Amino acid sequence: MVSAVFHSPSEVDDALPATSPSPAQTAPAPPLKAAPVPAAAAPKPSVDWLGWALRTVSPLAGIALLIGIWALLTQNSSTFPTPLATWQAAVVLFADPFYSNGPNDQGIGWNILFSLERVAVGFGLAAVVGIPLGFLIGRSQIASSMLNPIISLLRPVSPLAWLPIGLLVFKSADPAAIWTIFICSIWPMIINTAVGVQRVPEDYLNVAKVLNLSEWKITTKILLPSVLPYMLTGVRLSVGTAWLVIVAAEMLTGGVGIGFWVWDEWNNLNVQHILIAIFVIGIVGLLLEQALVAIAKRFSFE
Repeated sequence: MVSAVFHSPSEVDDALPATSPSPAQTAPAPPLKAAPVPAAAAPKPSVDWLGWALRTVSPLAGIALLIGIWALLTQNSSTFPTPLATWQAAVVLFADPFYSNGPNDQGIGWNILFSLERVAVGFGLAAVVGIPLGFLIGRSQIASSMLNPIISLLRPVSPLAWLPIGLLVFKSADPAAIWTIFICSIWPMIINTAVGVQRVPEDYLNVAKVLNLSEWKITTKILLPSVLPYMLTGVRLSVGTAWLVIVAAEMLTGGVGIGFWVWDEWNNLNVQHILIAIFVIGIVGLLLEQALVAIAKRFSFE
């Protein structure tokens, strides 16, 4: 006989195992995604006002200070021209800088060009002779021992001391002025080139010996790139010396040129034109130097 056992509904509920909640009920709610924030624009670089002021305002302030001192010192002078009078004379002078009324009466433009021509010839000859000589002195101990005393003896000689020698030899003022430029501008190129050659690392030359390179290959492939900064420094010094010397030489030899023009204006007691010539000489010299600085930077191997 099978007996049935009955339970109350409450007991049945107690006996049933607890049902686990569904995954949908237990899974945490996904976090809310924030709306994308647009990327901020890159900040524009600020203007370097200090650097701009140092490059622009400071030089102008220095020039203004010079002109102010000049005006203050000449406001009651009857012999020395004021800045305003000099400026007015310059406007008239440069209105026609290339007039020609004969060999001894030409515009300031022609005088500057004739002086630059003499500088170019004398300086070019000095470069043709001085740079190879500097390589020779730097490479050869014998040449260095022979030539260094001569260079040390002649280099300190005043430029104008060479002018009478040029007049004696060439019997003419123009080649004598070129000779003076040549002999005075050659020394910086010789010395700087020789120093550059002597400072070439010895390892480079040892490699050249191992590879059995010719002297021409050593000069063009090893020495020249290393020596170029020194050589260009010598060229810069030489061109400044050449421009300085030509003005003094032309004062003594006469003819056409900025130096002769200054002396001629002094004989005419035209002080305004002398002051204008001083500024012109300085500006031309500055332009020549800056041009060589740009070339040096262009061909720098650093």
